[in-house]
Amino acid sequence: MSKLNVTQKLIKDHLLEGEMTPGKEIGIKIDQALLQDATGTLVQLELEAMGLDKAKTEVAVQYVDHNLLQTDFKNADDHAFLLSASQRFGIWYSRPGNGVSHPVHMERFGKPGKTMVGSDSHTPAAGSLGMLAIGTGGLDVAAAIAGQPYFVKMPQVMGVKLTGKMPDWVSAKDVILEMLRRYDVKGGVGKVIEYYGPGLKELSAMDRHVIANMGAELGATTTVFPSDEITKKFLKSQGREEDWTELLADEGCSYDLEDEIVLDDLIPLIALPTSPGNVVPVSEVAGKKIGQVVIGSSANPGIRDFWTAGAIVAGKATREEVSFDINPTSRQMIQNLIANKGFENLIAAGARFHQSGCMGCIGMGQAPASDSISLRTMPRNFPSRSGTEDDQVHLCSPETAAASALTGEITDPRDLEKLYDMKYPKYEYPEKEIINTMMLVKPPEDGSHVELQKGPNIKSLPYIDPLHDCYDVPVLLKMGDNISTDEILRAGAEVLPFRSNLPEISKFSYSVIDHSFYDRAQQAKIDFGGHIVVAKDNYAQGSSREHAALAPKFLGQVAVIANSYARIAWQNLVNFGILPLEFIDLADYDKIEQGDLVSFKNLQEDVRNRNNIKVLIEKEETGAEPIEIETKHSMSDRQIQVLLKGGIINEFKEQLKNKDVHAVKENTVTGNERKQVK
Repeated sequence: MSKLNVTQKLIKDHLLEGEMTPGKEIGIKIDQALLQDATGTLVQLELEAMGLDKAKTEVAVQYVDHNLLQTDFKNADDHAFLLSASQRFGIWYSRPGNGVSHPVHMERFGKPGKTMVGSDSHTPAAGSLGMLAIGTGGLDVAAAIAGQPYFVKMPQVMGVKLTGKMPDWVSAKDVILEMLRRYDVKGGVGKVIEYYGPGLKELSAMDRHVIANMGAELGATTTVFPSDEITKKFLKSQGREEDWTELLADEGCSYDLEDEIVLDDLIPLIALPTSPGNVVPVSEVAGKKIGQVVIGSSANPGIRDFWTAGAIVAGKATREEVSFDINPTSRQMIQNLIANKGFENLIAAGARFHQSGCMGCIGMGQAPASDSISLRTMPRNFPSRSGTEDDQVHLCSPETAAASALTGEITDPRDLEKLYDMKYPKYEYPEKEIINTMMLVKPPEDGSHVELQKGPNIKSLPYIDPLHDCYDVPVLLKMGDNISTDEILRAGAEVLPFRSNLPEISKFSYSVIDHSFYDRAQQAKIDFGGHIVVAKDNYAQGSSREHAALAPKFLGQVAVIANSYARIAWQNLVNFGILPLEFIDLADYDKIEQGDLVSFKNLQEDVRNRNNIKVLIEKEETGAEPIEIETKHSMSDRQIQVLLKGGIINEFKEQLKNKDVHAVKENTVTGNERKQVK
C-alpha cells in the first residue's frame, strides 16, 4: 500500500486497532464529534450514564437544528438541558436558530485531515473538506467523546472519476442523483465513495457538500473529497485559511472499485416518491401539477443554491397554488443573502422564509397539502417523513425546484430559456463572506460545577439487562426490503419532542407500518418477556437515530432477523443489546410469519463462539408442526462482548469500575510501601 488514495491516508493516520483489510473491523482515533438535538439528547444522557468528566475529542459541538418548534415546554426544556449538558461536559453549543449542523460545522470547525463521528446520518457532508466523517448511533458518538476508538468494518473505497464540464441548468444535486440512479439506496453499503479527477474543479466546497451529504442515501460509510485549492478558497472565505492543509491522493493510487461520471452528459434529475433511489430525468415527469416547493436543508445548504433560486424567480411571481418555502441554512447565510440580493429576490417572488434549521426536512413544519406533489431540495422522501401521510415528495436541484415554483408544475429548468428567455444564472463566490459566530457558545474550561437542567419530559436512561441464554417470544412484525428508520420510529412535530422521554417516544415504534404495534409489544412484554421482528434486505436504512433501536428495546425487543442491515442500524442494535441475526438460507424468510412463537436456546455460548443460532418456530395461529431454521451473526469479538453485557453503556461503566478498582489497588500498594519504608 505504497500509493494511497485520500480515504486510505485518513484511515492510516488514525488507525488504532485492526488492519486495513476490507470487511475487517478497525478502530480509529476520532478528532471531532457532532451532535444534533434530535439525537444529541440521548448522547448527553449517555455521557451522564457513563460518568464522563469532560470531552476527550479536540472539538465536540452540540447543534440545535431539528426541534425548533416550541408549541409547548418540551422542546424548550430540551434546549435548556442541552446547553447545561454541553457546559458540563465541555462541548460547544450552537443555539436554536443558528443553523443546520452540517454546513455550520463545515464553516466554523471542519478541518482537512481530521476524523469525525456524528449522531446524524448526514455527518459525511464534512467529507467535502477532506475529512473522514462518519454518521453513527449516539452511543458510538458518546464513546468517542469519552476517548474511545470508533469501530467500523474497513470499507472498500470506490473511486468515482469526474471529468468534463458541468452543463448549464445542472448542478451538484444532479451529480448525486446520478449516483443514486446507478446504485440505488444499497449500492454504497460497505464502501467509502471518493471523488477525484479533473472535473473536481467544477465543484465548489459547498457543491461537494451536497454530494457528500447525500452519499448517506447510497448507504455509504462516508464520502471523501481531496483537500485542494478549492478547499483552501472556501476556508479563506470563512476567515479560517490557517486551518487548511493539502490532502491529495497519491498519483497512480488504486481503488477497490471504480466508476466515472462525465459531467457534460448530466441532465436535470429528480427522485420520485418514496425513495431517494427512484431517480428519473426531470423531463420524464414534467407537466405534473405541484402544490409545494421547499429549498434548503443540509442537502443543498450553500449560498449558491439560494442565490440561484432567487435569480431564477427574480422579478416574477411564483404560482398562487404553490407554497414556496425557504429553509435558510444559517443566520450567517441570511446575512449573506441580504447582502447579495438573493433574499430580496426570493421574498419578492412570494417565498415564505422559515427558521434556520432542518424544519421541513425532518417533518417539523412545512407539511405539504394532502394528495399533492412537493418538490424539495432535501435528502430524503421516505413515506410520511414530511408530516403528511399521503405525501408525494420529489427530490431535485434548486434549479428544478425554482423553475417549477414559477410554472406550477414539474419543469425541466432548461425549458426556462424558451419560457422566459432566461439565461442560466451563475453565482460568483466572494473572497470573504459575512461571518456570524454570535450564537456559538464556548464551553468553560471546567464544567464540573454545572448542574444538568432536566425538565419533566427528560427521563434518564433505564438499565438494560445482559443477554439471556433462552427466550420464548412472539414475532410481532414481518417486514420487507429497505425498511427505513422513519418507518421504525418516525420523526416530525408530534414525535420528536419526546426524544428525551423514552417511555413516551416508544409509543410511536413502527407506527408508520402498524398502529397496533405498541399495544401488542406491551402485552408481549408481560406475557413473554419480549418479542422479535423480521425483515428482508437493508433493514433500518436512513437516519442514524438510535431511538429506532432503543425504543423497540424498551418495549422488549430481543432480536431482529433480516437478510441484511444498514450499517448504522446494525451498530445501534448491538449497542443497545438487540441481537442482529441474519438468515443463512434466504428462503427461510418465507417460513417465519407474524404471530409465530420463536424459541432460542443456549444463546450466550452460541453468540460467543459464532455458532449458527437455531430458531425453533412454533405456528401458534395455524397449529402446524414446529420447524427449525438456522441463523448467524456478523459481530466482531468486541461487539460480542458488548452485546452479551447488554450494550455499550454497561460495557463502559464496567471499564470505569475496573479502572477505579485498579487505581484503588495501586494507591493501596503505594501506601503500604511507604509505611514499610518508614
